[in-house]
Amino acid sequence: MMSNQQRPVRHTVEVGGDSLTGPQVVAVAHGDALVRVTDTAVERMAKARCRVEELVDAAVPTYGITTGVGALAEEPISAHQQRALQRSLLRSHAAGTGPPVEREVVRAMMLLRVRTLATGVAGSRPEVALALARMLNAGVTPVVREYGSLGCSGDLAPLSAVALALIGEGQVTTADGSDLDAATALDNVGMMPLVLQEKEGLSLINGTDGMLGMLLFAVDRLTALLDIADLTAAMSVEALLGTDRVFAADLQALRPHPGQVRSAPRISALLRDSEILARSGSRRVQDAYSLRCTPQVHGAARDTLSHATTVAERELASAIDNPAVMEDGRVESNGNFHGAPLAYVLDYLAIPVADLASIAERRTDRLWDPKRSAGLPAFLAHGTGVDSGLMIAHYTQVNMVAELKRLAVPASVDSIPTSAMQEDHVSMGWASARKLRRALDALTSVLAIELLAAARALGLRAPWRPAAGTAAAVSLLRERVAGIGPDRHLSPEMQAAEDLIRCGTLATIKPAG
Repeated sequence: MMSNQQRPVRHTVEVGGDSLTGPQVVAVAHGDALVRVTDTAVERMAKARCRVEELVDAAVPTYGITTGVGALAEEPISAHQQRALQRSLLRSHAAGTGPPVEREVVRAMMLLRVRTLATGVAGSRPEVALALARMLNAGVTPVVREYGSLGCSGDLAPLSAVALALIGEGQVTTADGSDLDAATALDNVGMMPLVLQEKEGLSLINGTDGMLGMLLFAVDRLTALLDIADLTAAMSVEALLGTDRVFAADLQALRPHPGQVRSAPRISALLRDSEILARSGSRRVQDAYSLRCTPQVHGAARDTLSHATTVAERELASAIDNPAVMEDGRVESNGNFHGAPLAYVLDYLAIPVADLASIAERRTDRLWDPKRSAGLPAFLAHGTGVDSGLMIAHYTQVNMVAELKRLAVPASVDSIPTSAMQEDHVSMGWASARKLRRALDALTSVLAIELLAAARALGLRAPWRPAAGTAAAVSLLRERVAGIGPDRHLSPEMQAAEDLIRCGTLATIKPAG
């Protein structure tokens, strides 16, 4: 175990009510950064809290403060019941089921809720945001279940599980991975359970934080996977003795979609000075679409990602709560918690993720087939007949692509009314986010198999040497996976290729030029 002196110094992300960045959220979620609520935010929250306290005894009812919630919004709540309402709200709404979601997702939710509380719009005491930040810094992570959120009003069930831990109830995992009841875990880090006051329970759960956190992770992962897809595509084009002429800048300029204009020169640069392409003598008029149209497909995926990033940035600049305490003192009900903006782009991203895998599988399929591979042995086997080579790896790749097509079916069109028809249209954005996470895992598997196959095929082109960029990828893979030879247990090699993609090492390969 590392001593305090040996632990890496973590930087601090300041939360002051202004917009956070995606990388900041990812850093805190992964435990690489601490959280500090600024003094300005504390003052802002204290000021807004005064307005909430004025409404506690007001004659005019205010939603969630002196009334019930959801379908019970017309039910008045007496003064002596208002704090009990907040506790009861968390207990009843923490109704998720299924396996626990990932720690990083829960930590992102916590940070994003701190950010909204820090705007003052929620009307909670500063102590609430400070307690959430302290839990984050101590590594105390509430257990949130997979199923329960409809993405409206926000992520109610998941955020309720988070908030329940603040009052010392429910289950958590600690920094060392232990499972504990929340009260014990808080005591171990020197924290007392919060006693929530009026509106504070509602303010902790009426947000889109789960959907947004998972969108930010998806943006981060897909950004990296798109670069990997350009790399594995270049390796396949080279191994298949394709032509790199189609990636020329003047041809791409004829259709100046930003993503296409980024992908094409990356692939071209990765193939620069390839001895395999220079000496192959290939005078093919044109390649199959899966090779020739790679920049168009990868580029369209990049443009879709760009739109999703814009939506995420807007949401990061938003204050999501209901009711909202306005700067002029009004406390107004609103519908900003509806997850549609996030649900749509989460569903939208699943389409290019599926198509990136689809075109990668088509490129890889050409490597297996001697009729289309320009002389490579069937299934890239060492000894055809005795050895099956990568035949069944293709089955796995096809299985993943088929799964991705199913995951591309949108969840956001499947609204089912709830709460006695008060919440009669819901976003299903949480479901959109969960299936996108599975889709990104499957895309990683598909690209890992293309990496394995293309690297083996490039080795079979010896003594001709591949380009510097593709050769660097082969070299990194060979540190983990042996080259051509008699059949071996393939699953560990496929896993090693996936791990190489996930760890980010391949992303250090820079195209020439």
